[in-house]
Amino acid sequence: MNPKISDFGMARSFGGNESQANTQRVVGTYGYMSPEYALDGVFSFKSDVFSFGVLVLEIMSGKRNRGFIHSEHDNNLLGHAWRMHNEGRSMELIDTSLSQSSNSSEVIRSIIVGLLCVQQSPKDRPNMSSVVLMLGNEGILQKPKQPGFFIERILHGADISSSSYPMSSTNDLTITEVAAR
Repeated sequence: MNPKISDFGMARSFGGNESQANTQRVVGTYGYMSPEYALDGVFSFKSDVFSFGVLVLEIMSGKRNRGFIHSEHDNNLLGHAWRMHNEGRSMELIDTSLSQSSNSSEVIRSIIVGLLCVQQSPKDRPNMSSVVLMLGNEGILQKPKQPGFFIERILHGADISSSSYPMSSTNDLTITEVAAR
C-alpha cells in the first residue's frame, strides 16, 4: 500500500453542506494525518490540506516525515522545516537534486506554502484553491505558525535536566506503543 495515498480524500466523506465531521475509527497513515483527526477523529477539508503540506515538505527535502532524524536536534521533518525557515536557512532543507536545478525563490515559496498547510490549527491553514494560487503567484505570503505535531523528542542519554530538551512535546502529544506479552 502506498502511504502517500491512504490519508488523502477524507474530504470526500462529507455530505451536503458539512465542513467538518467526526469518526469513531481513525484510519490513515501516521505522518500524514492532521492533528485534529489523529487525536480527536475530527476531519475536514483542512485535514487534506495538512496532508498535502506534508507531501510538499517531503518533496522539497527529499525526506519522509515519518522516521525523520537530524543530527543537530530531534525534531520531526515538520519541526525541522519550521525551524530552518525561522532561522533563515530554508535552502539548507532542500534536496540536493532540487537545489542545483531550481529557482531559490520558488523553492522557498514552496516551503512556506507547505508550512502554511501544516499549521497546528485548521483555521490557520489555507484552503486548496488558495494553495494553488500561492504556489503560482508572486504575492506576499503570511508567516507560518507552528506546525501540528511539532515534536521535540528527548534524546537517549541526554541530560534531561537541561532546558534544551523539554520533557514533553509542545502540543503534549503522548504516543504509547502496545507490545504483546
